[in-house]
Amino acid sequence: MNSPKPALPAIECSSMEKKCILIAATLASFLSPYIASSVNIALPLIGREFGANAVLLGWIPTTYLLTSAVLLIPFGRLADLYGMRKIFIYGIGVYTVAACLCAFATSVPMLIGCQVLAGIGGAMIYATAVALLAAVFPGNERGRVLGINVSAVYIGLSAGPFLGGVLAETFGWRSIFLSIVPVGIAAFLLSFRVKVAEGGKKEKFDFVGTVIYGFMLFSLIYGLSLVPEQTAYAFLAAGFVGLLGFVFWEMKAESPVINLRLFRDNHTFALSNLAALINYSATAAVAFLLSLFLQYNKGLSPLAAGSVLVAQPVVMALFSPFAGRLSDKVEPRIVASVGMGLAAVCLFAFSFLTEETPLRNIMAILMVLGLGFALFSSPNTNAIMSSVERHYYGIASGTMGTMRLIGQMLSMGLSMMIFSIFIGRVEITAEYHSGLLTSVHTAFTIFSVLCFIGVFASLGRGKLRH
Repeated sequence: MNSPKPALPAIECSSMEKKCILIAATLASFLSPYIASSVNIALPLIGREFGANAVLLGWIPTTYLLTSAVLLIPFGRLADLYGMRKIFIYGIGVYTVAACLCAFATSVPMLIGCQVLAGIGGAMIYATAVALLAAVFPGNERGRVLGINVSAVYIGLSAGPFLGGVLAETFGWRSIFLSIVPVGIAAFLLSFRVKVAEGGKKEKFDFVGTVIYGFMLFSLIYGLSLVPEQTAYAFLAAGFVGLLGFVFWEMKAESPVINLRLFRDNHTFALSNLAALINYSATAAVAFLLSLFLQYNKGLSPLAAGSVLVAQPVVMALFSPFAGRLSDKVEPRIVASVGMGLAAVCLFAFSFLTEETPLRNIMAILMVLGLGFALFSSPNTNAIMSSVERHYYGIASGTMGTMRLIGQMLSMGLSMMIFSIFIGRVEITAEYHSGLLTSVHTAFTIFSVLCFIGVFASLGRGKLRH
């Protein structure tokens, strides 16, 4: 395997512009996890208002993830061609408008439709926020800055369960979506203060490859969400055919939407993305599963459940900057692998939850899990962005975000499949609480095994520094 090429020097810009980019990217990175974790807390309230079953409720967060996953890499490519800042600004605007529309939804299908628009804006943000930071800050500062960015994600996850619970109980679940509008406006205005000389590449955008990619990814992910229904296998088959067609097209395309040679020739880039995919596949549904367990099996209110769940992202937010700085000095694969190992142990511990499990035990496990996430995420992000040259930052950021979203999608899809098997497509009432507990045990057992496998992918990426 060829070793990763050294990244190009950072783009020159003023100290004030650097600060504006950091603050804008940090605020933008806060938005999506804050809404996601808040909505997880509010799902039972949404279900009671609209009489929705558990599987339909699961499609509220899933639709956002699916839309973002399909569009992330194409937007990353557009950012490389036409400018990261431009795509970033559009993304913040679209996401803020979508949040307003979600607040006025009159049914679950309408809410799901608004989540499609939010997914478009989220894809633009995911594809450019990290890429902008990697382009502007030099290599010896990159781990620290990316750690701050990851910390913002976890602060969003921290604030979401608690503030979401307070807002949902006091003003209703719609207030959750309205609460992000000021943050979106602030990030939007800050991004206009920055004039970055990006120098986009003079190449054509691969529309054919983008269509094939979107069809392939949608078919695979939607098919997984339908398992064990028979129609699932038709979508999965179409997805695999699309994958073959996509690889064939991209290998001969003059300006491919994804440069597949990045995966073939860059060992660090390929295995770091694989580690991210496995990590998010194993961990993304933790808040969703525990929210249902705490409110249905333990009988907690949304606010009380959010107060328990906040333990994990608080620890993540506190330790992510430290983990990022550590990855500037210590091999990222070592730090990230330790974090993945801690996560595997905690997920396995959750497979033994019962209605009598003390809340302090659940919070203790969540805190250790948060430390594991922090040790994995910042170093893994640093490894991915430091393994490519600057003119691939958009696609690298988009690929990394796609791994995250596909992993989240797979995690939610697996959870919904388990619900379909053990509960069925019904509203969760007292008679289904035992089935819910069995579903939670099954999901966490599978997730712990996945995370254990991910440790080896993380260790196998090789050294970043020579």
